[in-house]
Amino acid sequence: MTFKEELGRRAAVVEDYLVTCLRGKDVPDRLLRSMEYSLLAGGKRLRPVLVLSWNGLLGGDRAQAMPFAASLECIHTYSLIHDDLPAMDDDDLRRGRPSNHKQFDEATAILAGDGLLTEAFGLMSAASLVEGLPAERVLRAISVLARAAGAGGMVGGQAVDMELTGRTGVPLEELKKMHAMKTGALLTASCECGAILAGAGEADIVNARDFGRKIGVAFQIVDDVLDVVGDTATLGKPAGSDEAMGKTTYPSLIGLDKSKTLAREYVDEALTHLSGYFGGEQEFLWQLARYIVDRVY
Repeated sequence: MTFKEELGRRAAVVEDYLVTCLRGKDVPDRLLRSMEYSLLAGGKRLRPVLVLSWNGLLGGDRAQAMPFAASLECIHTYSLIHDDLPAMDDDDLRRGRPSNHKQFDEATAILAGDGLLTEAFGLMSAASLVEGLPAERVLRAISVLARAAGAGGMVGGQAVDMELTGRTGVPLEELKKMHAMKTGALLTASCECGAILAGAGEADIVNARDFGRKIGVAFQIVDDVLDVVGDTATLGKPAGSDEAMGKTTYPSLIGLDKSKTLAREYVDEALTHLSGYFGGEQEFLWQLARYIVDRVY
């Protein structure tokens, strides 16, 4: 089985679980359709896969960690719905389909994002009801994820992104900080929470966290590069939108070639945090890190 096939298999397992997450609840029909329209729109399910992979690598039970992993996808999906809104990035296309607010309407899209964020914390807390998973692990993981998704993490990063849009002369360090919040925080939390839920020691949790930070930077650099060299059909969203909106990106600051080199350097650094581990999960995470940067070669 190739790496892409294995990634697809793992994503499909997450997808099967996500299908069950909103069903059986007293949710108004239009709101439910809007939430599921975006939540079940496909994708690589990278964040929940990272939760489950680090959990498995460090001896956890991935079935126990699945509710928490699904919560990461709910938070990520809510952020995409809100990012696409006219008041934010004003994108009409997401994953090759009309954005949520184009398929439904702005008010419904806002509420769908709100609903997914709230459901995410319901899923997180439900993980404490899984037999054999200590509540203190779940509580610590919830705290980590709340910080990563909140005003000091993803939400704050989006706010800074809007402040920087259209501004010239943005320093590279300011761009790095913004992306560490907007994109990197949730990827970092995915790895860290997987380790915490496995009951890992502090050294392993730090390794997971640092791995997540490094691939988070690489992931954003590659996204910036693909916005320049990719096409709408492949990306599933409008190509060239960053430049059109006046966003500062890695290619706009340091050029395409240096951006590619920098992304590879961050992946190489991330791989050092896997050097003390062995087995199938270590190999998968190794290949996943490489896959992130190989998309631009």
